[in-house]
Amino acid sequence: MNVEEAYRQCETITRVEAKNFAYGIRLLHRPERQALSAVYALARRIDDIGDGEASASERFAELADVRKSLESLSVDGDDPVMVAVAHASQRYDLPLAAFGDLIDGCEMDVAGTYYATIDDLVSYCRRVAGSVGRLSLAVFGVADRDQADPIADDLGVALQLTNILRDVVEDRERGRVYLPADDADAVGCQPDLRGPQGPIADLVAFECVRAREWFDRGLALLPLLDARSRACVSAMAGIYRHLLHRIERDPMAVTQRRVSLPVWEKAGIAARSLAGRTP
Repeated sequence: MNVEEAYRQCETITRVEAKNFAYGIRLLHRPERQALSAVYALARRIDDIGDGEASASERFAELADVRKSLESLSVDGDDPVMVAVAHASQRYDLPLAAFGDLIDGCEMDVAGTYYATIDDLVSYCRRVAGSVGRLSLAVFGVADRDQADPIADDLGVALQLTNILRDVVEDRERGRVYLPADDADAVGCQPDLRGPQGPIADLVAFECVRAREWFDRGLALLPLLDARSRACVSAMAGIYRHLLHRIERDPMAVTQRRVSLPVWEKAGIAARSLAGRTP
């Protein structure tokens, strides 16, 4: 498999599948754009296995196969995604253990993990979203990874909390419940947002405040990045912050549909990010 063709296939996956992530990636220079497309394509593969229709035992086996394949990455392989990840890892020294964290998080999904407290949920968010942030930092390049990695994790938590609020109905249909049971008990509804409308709205509003606090911490990453990388992160974070704002304005909307932004609004956020405006 030719490396350039492998990257092209990963970029196609990113364009087609990454409804929000792609807006940031396209702001990068070509080598970084290729590398992050490879990261996204593998992350998407892992996520798709976790969300698949196969039995739990089959999905655990598939995730184990991906974990094993990460131990023998080669640019001479036949799998375009793994070839691209292998090349990106050589170029940017990707922390491949972060893919292992992502697999751990998807295994929690397959197992139907229950989240009693916000600390339990944050641990999950760091696995499935903070991991991608740490991989992205390797591509961006920062002077002090020890400083930047925990902040990238915080931003990942913010993005994932927003995702969880947006996807409550879809996740409930899959039998997954993410919102902390302690928080739901405190307001008098179920963590899958079943119950009286007043308490449901209170719980969604409360979790929105939490997500904003994580955004405030995570956006401290921006000054540590170069201009293009800053624009990329700013675009992705800006899209999710706008999404969070929509949920805050109408908390009950997440119980009725998957809240989203129109394409023109996402494009505008990306353009403002490239111009250096904060998300």
